[in-house]
Amino acid sequence: MQIQNAQFVVSNAKVAQCPHHNLPEYAFIGRSNVGKSSLINCLTQRKNLAKTSATPGKTLLINHFLINDDWYLVDLPGYGYAKRSKTEQEKLRRMIHAYISQREELTCLFVLIDARIPPQQIDLEFIRQAGSLGLPLSIVFTKADGVKRSQLPAHINRFLQALRADWQELPPHFVTSSAKTLGTEALLDYIDHINQSLRQAPSAAPAPSKS
Repeated sequence: MQIQNAQFVVSNAKVAQCPHHNLPEYAFIGRSNVGKSSLINCLTQRKNLAKTSATPGKTLLINHFLINDDWYLVDLPGYGYAKRSKTEQEKLRRMIHAYISQREELTCLFVLIDARIPPQQIDLEFIRQAGSLGLPLSIVFTKADGVKRSQLPAHINRFLQALRADWQELPPHFVTSSAKTLGTEALLDYIDHINQSLRQAPSAAPAPSKS
């Protein structure tokens, strides 16, 4: 898929205020500082579409971007930023849960995982909770350029192995690097494939099996 145009549409704090449309939405989420904004900018080939910052935890709203006048990319707030107050963390948790549990237009949730580090319990727990909702989701490993090429498969398999405790069939996964533009074509082709399936049959994109 080639992205011809990408434009910011709106930011909201409540699901009820999100845009009304009949297009598929692909939401991106992950721990703070996982490289979400950089990946979004890399996917869309727009340097400043999503705001990046040296300080993690800057995304505080549900951000909608219209892609090719055909589908929406949704930038969700990150989770697990310890420097936020408990009140702020709970507010964001409720916002995220409301979106992923109530938003009918949500077609696939992409959960971003830092490929450089061991499996984190907070990521595994979030994926477990998302899976319990029956959501179609995929895993996107980020910052793959920060791992030696010979060691990268072991890093990826270690996380996937941790998921197997809860999943009969693992979700699709992608390995990416925004710095090297690695994996972005495969990710966009996956979205394009789902979009084409939806045009042919509205129920053609089943959720992964969950134990």
